[in-house]
Amino acid sequence: MRGGCGRARRGAVALVPLLLTGLVGASALQGCEAAERARGADSVLALFAPPDPLTAARWAIDPYDPDRRYEGTLLLANSPFGGGDVYVLLYEDNAGDENPNVRAAGVRGLANHGNPGHVPLLVERLRDESRAVRLEAARALQRLHNPVAVDPLLDVAVLGRGNEGEPDVRAEAAHALGQYAVDRVAFGLVEAMADPDLVVNRNAVRSLRTLTGQDFGYSRAAWSGWLANQASASRFAQRRRYIFPVFYREPRFVERLPFVPPPPNESASTPVGFPPLTSDAFDRPGEGAPERRGSRGGGRQ
Repeated sequence: MRGGCGRARRGAVALVPLLLTGLVGASALQGCEAAERARGADSVLALFAPPDPLTAARWAIDPYDPDRRYEGTLLLANSPFGGGDVYVLLYEDNAGDENPNVRAAGVRGLANHGNPGHVPLLVERLRDESRAVRLEAARALQRLHNPVAVDPLLDVAVLGRGNEGEPDVRAEAAHALGQYAVDRVAFGLVEAMADPDLVVNRNAVRSLRTLTGQDFGYSRAAWSGWLANQASASRFAQRRRYIFPVFYREPRFVERLPFVPPPPNESASTPVGFPPLTSDAFDRPGEGAPERRGSRGGGRQ
């Protein structure tokens, strides 16, 4: 595992000049909210306003308070302006923090704003000691496409190949495999259908449907037989477009009030780096984009 208190402080110090330079413009985007908080939160609406970008960035590099680093990193990771180069450097650094919540938030930032070059770092986090970090890494690998993730994802998704004991992590890895049209993935997903947890079975079947365009339900024998009887080149001829799961929930009461930000719902999409395909079958979305409901808060356990 990367990290340690000394390393975290060195990383924070190195990022300070970049952040102070790069945040001037972003800070201006929310200057009204920052000024209102500075006056002592005179309006009740200030209670619902997030910290301004400069404050969030200062929290994210706080070398002494992991809770601040977690909160600041997560605020930036979930923000629409959080994809700037300086922020991405911060996510990379915090993904190796000594604190698991900070690591999870850093991984979230790479999931939302990273690129396929970050996949090797995310693969490392699949082996993290923290369940929350591993879960974030598996979900991040649904959003970034790079074939180097195939074998590590198979090791996680297929019980018995690796050491992943958490069914939700195995399930997210099985879902991420739905973007990789290679034989060992298809046969590995059939293995994953033998998992004792239904959530893993469901995602394995969903990925198989996306990859092949076929539907044999939860019958391992039927899937195995069909795959065995197809030439390698034809197994994925009816492949459908892989769509990663997104966060969605209905607005809470307070979020229906004027001037209160709505829930941070996301739009479904294909992974960054996913190769364009032109078949008619691919133009139909696969079964791979269920809404992921629940807290958008990050990696606290």
